Amino acid sequence: MRIGYTGWTWLIHHNDNHQYEFEQFLKEAADLGYEVVENFAFITDYFDNDAEKVKGLLEKYNLELANLYLHFSDDPEKDYAKAEKFVDFMVKIGATYMNMQAVMWQDPPNDRPMDRDRILAYAELSNKIGRLCRDNGIIACMHPHANTAIYTEEEIDLFLAETDPELVSLCLDTAHTALAGMDCVKAFDKYASRLAYVHFKDLDPDESVHPEWPMKRFRTLGYGTIDFKGVYNTLKKNGYDGIICVELDSPPVCNYKAAMDSRRYLHNVLGL
Repeated sequence: MRIGYTGWTWLIHHNDNHQYEFEQFLKEAADLGYEVVENFAFITDYFDNDAEKVKGLLEKYNLELANLYLHFSDDPEKDYAKAEKFVDFMVKIGATYMNMQAVMWQDPPNDRPMDRDRILAYAELSNKIGRLCRDNGIIACMHPHANTAIYTEEEIDLFLAETDPELVSLCLDTAHTALAGMDCVKAFDKYASRLAYVHFKDLDPDESVHPEWPMKRFRTLGYGTIDFKGVYNTLKKNGYDGIICVELDSPPVCNYKAAMDSRRYLHNVLGL
């Protein structure tokens, strides 16, 4: 397995200097010994679709940009057009995975009843994007995520039942899985046959912390209660040999320290 880190948190607060912050992310990830990186697909706009410039930066720091992240908008035609643009960019830089995410709501309630029609629409779109990706040597993965229509075990099951496993894989995130009330070890075992990409982040189990936005309970690896040893052993048992990508939405001090602490955890606890 290879270890990666996601870099969107370097870019979101620096609207006037995205290219500098992206390179700073690469510099810090390489310094900490991460092998691959991922980012939101908006970097195609930040670099004016200049794949050669991005590729040059990756080569400078000996990193692979393995995954770009596509957020749906509930406009299938618009989303497919974005996917076409991103796939073209990904082929040029050598990216292998495209994570897809359903539309995220910001208003309460955070937890809502299953929206079957919406999930079926996402499944149809995902099959279409998955075929586009497959035809270009890319693996399309759905990322179940809090505050979206594809989040709980029941919602994931329906989505997977309605998508072609040859076209659409799964990216499980430990923190979102736990936040949805699932046992991470059991979930990673249950969905092993569809799993193509993995996100690691920890979770504070105290539900009294930030009840208005539970995702603020996400933590650096080792600062919560997720059984990463169990998840890692489950991945190995099922023959997973892909990427474990670490992510943290809101670093308590700075991105570098969060990435450093997680890298140390992976080395000291999991031997990675």
